[in-house]
Amino acid sequence: MKVYRWATAVVVIAALGLVAASGGEKPAAPARAIPDGPLGDAIRLGEMLVEQTTTHPLTKPYVGNALNCTSCHLDNGKNLNAATFIGVASAYPAWSPREGRVVTLEDRVLNCFMRSCNGVRPPLGSRASVAVTAYITWLSADMPLRMNPSKPNGPNAVPTLEISTDQADPSRGEVIYAEKCASCHAKNGAGRKENPPVWGPRSYNQGAGLAQTPQLGAWLKVAMPLDEPDLTDHDALDVAAFVNSHNRPAFKLEDHLPPSSKLGEYNSEAGSPKP
Repeated sequence: MKVYRWATAVVVIAALGLVAASGGEKPAAPARAIPDGPLGDAIRLGEMLVEQTTTHPLTKPYVGNALNCTSCHLDNGKNLNAATFIGVASAYPAWSPREGRVVTLEDRVLNCFMRSCNGVRPPLGSRASVAVTAYITWLSADMPLRMNPSKPNGPNAVPTLEISTDQADPSRGEVIYAEKCASCHAKNGAGRKENPPVWGPRSYNQGAGLAQTPQLGAWLKVAMPLDEPDLTDHDALDVAAFVNSHNRPAFKLEDHLPPSSKLGEYNSEAGSPKP
């Protein structure tokens, strides 16, 4: 079972919402064409960064593990079930209990670099930041704006499991992992080839959303095994408990923030603003 996809399936938990924000039928990916000109270029760049987060020169310096954005947001965020980007932009600005303030979509994207990618927060307004945000916004094209007052989740976020976390059995999860996951992610969780690690120093850190067993379990239920998810709620919760029982990088906010001079940048290439 592939708990994450490496490059062809992303950030950090990361993820842009793992608890259902609304019910109803899930929409299809936008059918309209990417616009011409610089905006279209930014959207295409954003999708490239989502797929190649660990290797692209614009994002590689800010990533500290082996996860791309598409490792969690399958199919570059176009998978309607597994932490999709479709509709996400319509929820922002949104209240974030974790940050204790209202955040923008760009804030949320950058925070995933610190947590799911175990890296450093890219500058607000940087090419990478704007491009990924533009791509996610394009995937929300023509959807009604419904800012989320309770959590930074889009309308198609992954639904919670219908089972209490108290019922998690990591020993049972170990058996299921060996049967359905180890062939892709290795017995020691270190990953194989394009299939990324699910614990250890090259996986998401303790500050990531998926480090919370209920959230990982919910994601596993809809995403794994890859392309043919068949886990029950109990299976998914048990595997999540087993995976998260292993060591992974600690999260200390100060270790993932850049110097104050690098927190943001004026995103103009014209030299000076026009009147």
